[in-house]
Amino acid sequence: MAHTIRINKFFTEHGICSRREADRLVQAGVITINGRVAKLGDQVESSDVIAREGRVIPWGKPNLYIKYHKPVGVTTTSESHVARNIIAEIGHPERIFPIGRLDKDSSGLILLTNDGNIVNEILRTEFGHEREYLVQVDRPFDQAFLDRMAGGVVILGSVTRPCQMTRVGRDQFRIILTEGRNRQIRRMCHALGYRVRQLHRTRIMHITVNGLMAGKWKELTSEEREQLFAAVGRGSG
Repeated sequence: MAHTIRINKFFTEHGICSRREADRLVQAGVITINGRVAKLGDQVESSDVIAREGRVIPWGKPNLYIKYHKPVGVTTTSESHVARNIIAEIGHPERIFPIGRLDKDSSGLILLTNDGNIVNEILRTEFGHEREYLVQVDRPFDQAFLDRMAGGVVILGSVTRPCQMTRVGRDQFRIILTEGRNRQIRRMCHALGYRVRQLHRTRIMHITVNGLMAGKWKELTSEEREQLFAAVGRGSG
């Protein structure tokens, strides 16, 4: 028996837009199934020809969106010769690749996908997507350190964007960045005379690492996927 899915799920599985945006396209009459104008709730299967404004959308494999709790020691690279590379550690049967980087010495949340378009959409700094980290440095710091970090620090020849800083302990803080320069937090701390001992990413946009054990991964939920599409402008969902 052929596997069928709702027309709006076809659009989300293929990374085209959110379900609500797909429903709007259907209601606008611009989606056809085998030449017939689609209706809300229509079911489709792989033998059906689906088109948007006359342009056929190939079925292909559904896009994958995965979150992974990277342990310290795993390298964020797709190069197979690198020991403990992230692709080998996850061992997914489909070809996936990481979105952005997380240093070998750092731990926490990283996203992976087989959707090449969304990688660029997420990494474009003008979107200003938030990334949150828990950081421990090598000695206690004062309020002046927090204020200077928050206001911007000169690294790699220019000042970092203002960011949110919150004290967690004598030598620990939370930081929320909206840019992702190479080893940015470590460089910022070093510029102010501190060395990072532990760096753990807890959140990327609305997606958190909460409840995900180190070394484990899982696919994004429908809600996480919907919000991801909305964040990069694929329909507000």
